[in-house]
Amino acid sequence: MTSPASTRFTLRKALHRFRGSRGGSAAVEFALVAPIFFALLFAIIETALMFFASQVLETITQNSARVVLTGQAQSGSVTACAVSGVSTPCTQATFKTYVCSQIPALFDCNNLYVDVTSFSSFSAVTLPTHIDASGNFDTSTGYSPGNAGDIVVVRLFYQWPLFVTGLGYNISNLTGNKRLLVATAAFKNEPY
Repeated sequence: MTSPASTRFTLRKALHRFRGSRGGSAAVEFALVAPIFFALLFAIIETALMFFASQVLETITQNSARVVLTGQAQSGSVTACAVSGVSTPCTQATFKTYVCSQIPALFDCNNLYVDVTSFSSFSAVTLPTHIDASGNFDTSTGYSPGNAGDIVVVRLFYQWPLFVTGLGYNISNLTGNKRLLVATAAFKNEPY
C-alpha cells in the first residue's frame, strides 16, 4: 500500500478533478448572467412606468383643456379658478391648481409646468421645444387661453426622474437623468 504522502500533486490531475466537479457551476453561471438580467429587467420596468406616466399626463391634459375649449376658464365658471369663492377668469396659477387637482399620486405638482398659448389660425401655430442646447428645461411658460374661435394649444410638462440610466440604458433628454414628458392638446375654442 502506498502512503498518501507519496502521491504526487500535478497540475494535470488538479484540472481533471476540477473539470469533473459540477457542484458550483449553477452559482457561477448565475453570477455571470444575473447583473445583465437585472439591468434589463429594471430598464423594462422603468420604461413601462415612464410610458404609463406619459399616458396619464395625456389624459390629464385632455381633461384640463376641456375647460379652455368650452370657455369656462375664460369666463370664470370653473370652481378651481375661483379666488376666495369669487368667480374670476383663470390665471396661470389658478389653472395649474385646477390641473393639479386631477393629478394622481404618480406626479409631484411642483415639477409640473402648464403652458397655454392661443393663435389666430392653425397655420400660425409655432411651439418652442423648451429644451436648450445644454439639455436644460426652459421653464418660461405662458397662459393665453384666447377667445371664442381662437386656436389654443395646451401643453403640460413634467420632468420625470430616471434611475436605471447608470446601467448603460439612457433615455433621458434633460440633464440630471430626467426625461421631459410633454402632453399636448390643440383645438379651436367653441363659440361660447
